Amino acid sequence: MAKEGIHTRADNYAQWYLDIVEQADLAEPSGVVRGAMVIKPTGYAVWEAIQRGLDQRIKATGHVNAYFPLFIPQSFLQKEAEHVEGFAPEVAVVTHAGGKELEEPYVVRPTSEAIIGHTYARWIQSWRDLPILINQWANVVRWELRPRPFLRTTEFLWQEGHTAHATEAEAETETLRILHEVYADFVENVMAIPLYRGLKSRRETFAGALRTYAIEAMMQDGRALQAGTSHNLGQNFARAFEITYQTPSNEREYVWTTSWGASTRLIGGLIMVHSDDDGLVLPPRLAPIQVVVVPIFKNDSERATVMAAIERITAPWQGKLAFKIDDRDHLSPGFKFNEWELKGVPVRVEVGPKDVQKDSVAIARRDVPGREGKSFVPQAGLTERLVALLDEIQQSLFDRALAYRNQRTVDVRTYEELAAAVEQGFARAYWDGNDADEARIQEELKATIRVIPFDQPETAGTCVLTGRETTKQVLFARSY
Repeated sequence: MAKEGIHTRADNYAQWYLDIVEQADLAEPSGVVRGAMVIKPTGYAVWEAIQRGLDQRIKATGHVNAYFPLFIPQSFLQKEAEHVEGFAPEVAVVTHAGGKELEEPYVVRPTSEAIIGHTYARWIQSWRDLPILINQWANVVRWELRPRPFLRTTEFLWQEGHTAHATEAEAETETLRILHEVYADFVENVMAIPLYRGLKSRRETFAGALRTYAIEAMMQDGRALQAGTSHNLGQNFARAFEITYQTPSNEREYVWTTSWGASTRLIGGLIMVHSDDDGLVLPPRLAPIQVVVVPIFKNDSERATVMAAIERITAPWQGKLAFKIDDRDHLSPGFKFNEWELKGVPVRVEVGPKDVQKDSVAIARRDVPGREGKSFVPQAGLTERLVALLDEIQQSLFDRALAYRNQRTVDVRTYEELAAAVEQGFARAYWDGNDADEARIQEELKATIRVIPFDQPETAGTCVLTGRETTKQVLFARSY
């Protein structure tokens, strides 16, 4: 049975998601701009944790942060033909500013390849200037027709990396390093979300890119969510913006560029992979608050006793646990339990007068609701017990999501099996179709090729659509 104010996943999955966003106090509609959201402090704290984790990994791979303009001359976006065609339906254009019509309209950035390409053309002159490894944390605007908080919004937050290299091999190495060492490492090991990694089909490749790689996750309704992408842009943008360098042999060559990004849609994925009918569920390594302590007392005397015990109990937690003591006097313990469950705090510790007498505490796990997830333990050794418990919860959430994903990933041989499989999850199929074949499947089944996995079979099979023999397998799914 779901908490009051939350639909069950079985009853109405789409509304359940919106209820979690609202009841967990993550975000709300702006109320004035269609498709825009206000990210509330609880939601922004999760985003800050995502930022920190990604930023550490980005810098560890040799990148530095910078910032580029929000407004891009419309002519810049039009220099790369595929790029402008891919983003044309989504761009917001500024035609008036300062009380007059602009000589040239500005596009509010949907992504920054164009403005950064223009900048790199000035910065790069020689092979000595390469590689350039830059990331920026920014907001972007894409005019969404069917907005949904965190998943698709008119304005969202993200990081976008942009690099330039002397050779295609260096650019390819960069593209794959980001996918594996930054995105996949963070999403699997911190967010506890299992992933499929691979190459995008040509039809799903980023506009203007040579190759696009992605990480894909399965939500609890069986749909896919693209959790991060890394693009080898080849020399397309270098040619469009005349980004060249002088080689050691005094020749002029075009650079090879990459771009890659992950956004606040990761919060949407987090909700849909781990949360339940009682509210948000946060993996401990991502949770802004890992442990909340709720004091229980009836009068001032009991309050003084319990709070003194809590101060003593939590003293060793400093620097080891992210914790909060909820000492708000005007709210009942039951109200606090409900609030912190809704907000997904991994562990709740309860301390009352009897616990003080017995040198014990009550512990409740968020990932195991109800009595089954509650236990009474000694205060002695509590710090170590909580550290171990958080690790256990982290692994349990990943294992649970992995088992669910594996259960709903089906190997299919026929078109009929494919149609049935994408109704409930991912379909792994041999594939030797072209763009038109892929478009047909999208039209008929509302499913797309999410990735061509890096792990490919050793034996050949029959294409699920054309019947031709092939050694290539792909993953089909419906997606957000």
